[in-house]
Amino acid sequence: MAPDQSSADGSVADADAEDAPDDGVAAEPEDAQQFAPPPRNVDVDIDVGDDAAASPGSGDDSASDDGPAVDLDDPEYYLNRELSELEFQQRVLHEALDDRNPLLERVKFLSIVTENLDEFFRKRVGGLKQQVAADVTDRTADGRTPGEQWTEVLEASRPLLERQSECYREEIRPALADEGIEILDIEDLSPGERTQLREYFERSILPALTPLTFDPAHPFPFISNQSLSLAVLTRESPDADVTFSRVKIPRNQLRFIDVDELVDGDAGGETQRFVLLEELVRNNLDLLFPEVEIVDDALFRVTRNAEVRRDEEVAEDLLEMAEEVIEERRFATVVRLEIESDVPAAILDILREQLDLEAREVFEIDGPLDFRDFGTLLDLDRPDLSVDRWTPQPHPRLDDPATDIFEEIRRDDVLVHHPYHSFTGTVQQFLEAAAEDPDVLAIKASIYRTASDSQVIQTLIDAARNGKQVAVMVELKARFDEKNNLEWAKRLEEEGIHVAYGTIGYKTHTKTSLVVRREDDGVRLYSHVGTGNYHSETAKQYEDLGLLTADRDVGHDLVRLFNYFTGHARHEDYRTMLVAPGNMRRQFTDLIRAEAAAARNGEDARIVAKMNRLEDPEIVRELYAASMAGVDIELIVRDICRLRPGVEGVSDRIDVYSVVGRFLEHSRIFRFENGGDPRFFVGSADWMTRNLDNRVETIVPIEDPALQAELSTVLELLLDDNRRRWVMHSDGRYEQLVPGDDQSRSTHQRLMERARSGRHCARRVSSDGGDES
Repeated sequence: MAPDQSSADGSVADADAEDAPDDGVAAEPEDAQQFAPPPRNVDVDIDVGDDAAASPGSGDDSASDDGPAVDLDDPEYYLNRELSELEFQQRVLHEALDDRNPLLERVKFLSIVTENLDEFFRKRVGGLKQQVAADVTDRTADGRTPGEQWTEVLEASRPLLERQSECYREEIRPALADEGIEILDIEDLSPGERTQLREYFERSILPALTPLTFDPAHPFPFISNQSLSLAVLTRESPDADVTFSRVKIPRNQLRFIDVDELVDGDAGGETQRFVLLEELVRNNLDLLFPEVEIVDDALFRVTRNAEVRRDEEVAEDLLEMAEEVIEERRFATVVRLEIESDVPAAILDILREQLDLEAREVFEIDGPLDFRDFGTLLDLDRPDLSVDRWTPQPHPRLDDPATDIFEEIRRDDVLVHHPYHSFTGTVQQFLEAAAEDPDVLAIKASIYRTASDSQVIQTLIDAARNGKQVAVMVELKARFDEKNNLEWAKRLEEEGIHVAYGTIGYKTHTKTSLVVRREDDGVRLYSHVGTGNYHSETAKQYEDLGLLTADRDVGHDLVRLFNYFTGHARHEDYRTMLVAPGNMRRQFTDLIRAEAAAARNGEDARIVAKMNRLEDPEIVRELYAASMAGVDIELIVRDICRLRPGVEGVSDRIDVYSVVGRFLEHSRIFRFENGGDPRFFVGSADWMTRNLDNRVETIVPIEDPALQAELSTVLELLLDDNRRRWVMHSDGRYEQLVPGDDQSRSTHQRLMERARSGRHCARRVSSDGGDES
């Protein structure tokens, strides 16, 4: 491995690398289409014994003609999904720990870790707890029961949460203070300032608070999910029993209270001083509980299970079912209690008993319990502490206002890459043009997640008002977006638009739209197939790809898909696209096996795949078999990865990387060598069982040589990254590459430079078949 690496715990091995400029831009590879595999990362931490002595020429599980077989179903070869997810969260937390990042960018990642872990506990830990309660003992591919996973996950989460709090206490908070952003305790203020804050509390905060007491006359109060609360013990006299009360810290009040603005109206001075809302409430409890003794208090926060399942087969109305799921989730089982360290035993005992929690589900935290709101500090006018602002750029083929977007798509397929390209100037422009064009007959779209003020939805409404036939598939089972999607579905129906609420038994995750247009030579189909949602805000933060094409076969496949949404007939085969449920698993398996066959025949064989998660045991098994056959495999997996790379005789031809940075890597790209005529695919599906078997997904082939070259560039830049790329080891650990003496090569920075220069995705095929840039 050419670049220096950090140590296994994520610390930087080369001190000089800390001074490497994060925004340095290295030159691009001279010929991005000619992949040069990076140095092999062979990391053997598993003793696979004699059974692993596989020769590269074997294509099945047998190690060699005269050697014992390798059992690729052995749990030893599979990492645990949940523990792999926590490894990803360690990489996210590293962005907060890494002092090469601007200070407010570190604060942002501190907030992101909380958001991610909240979702992880709600979905994954909640699901495990449900299985434990139901006495499920089935083992996963890695050999663990739900109970074993639940125990290990809780144990592995604890040091992660502790490190997050330590990062804030020992690094972030002092660094903010050094830069004139002080987050103070009430005791740090002068008596006069404390008096003015108390008056503010009495005037503006106190009326919104509702203390809820637990005693024989009052049941234990309901604790809402992820709300920050104060547990308060009071008593009326020294010899009286203590009484427990809960005070909810309101989410609709500012968490960061600007001291100087309240005291003298001078906000935004050289030094900005804040106190947290919960500290102000805590220090004025006597106003909330007058004439009683405040014995003790403690901040706490609960996380509730989000795994509320309903039987779709017997549901009479998917709309009603989604509404019931949202309501039931509010009262779901508690799966985690976060509470201040040194919490009084009396408070902890009451909470554990009333919330029915085991000791292992309690996390004592030395610091703020909820970092989600800390992201608001990024709104401070401190460009010196922030990454340079990024404005998505016009697409070089669509930036001329006079461009007829349908003519441009007819001329050549268009590849868009967010957030480097503007969502508004590409996908939104495509839909708006269709809504206004008198020759457009129909528009169809699938909506998984969209913005609360979605311009995409408004455009579809405008299209209907302009006389177009509009059909929209709105997925009501998009977790945590059900309420937003319900509201949009009702709004669309009010406009007379045909709305499908999903598909029975499957979650519709595909990101596709279809425009039917009448032209001189007949009806033509224009398609958009993407890796990301029709969401204008996440398109500024998530890295995603989309194809705009007039290819007849792609359009025909989408016609079939949308007929499945609104009708009931499901197709198993498609002309060109990979669709799940249907042909996707089979096609991916065939593509992997074709590379293995080529390797056995002595041909060059290579797979490069980029995705969010690699979880499906069958695909992992196929990749192992391909590696044993001699296929070189590079996997860029942002998040979960079950596969163990670098196991001698099994996966020593497989490298796994993860890139974590300012943009969330979200696109899926698949490249197969195919005997020197590479095949490329992009789409919505990861190599996860849920994507291949339990969701409606689409993957589209990229056949335009110019667009294949663009995808090659993206993959090559990722594989060349020495600033944001992590290398995975066979035991599931990751090391981050550091530039050392080399120039910093950050994929995100280099792609931003390509977009600014107008070169990114500008290539097209010339009339003589050559490449024009």
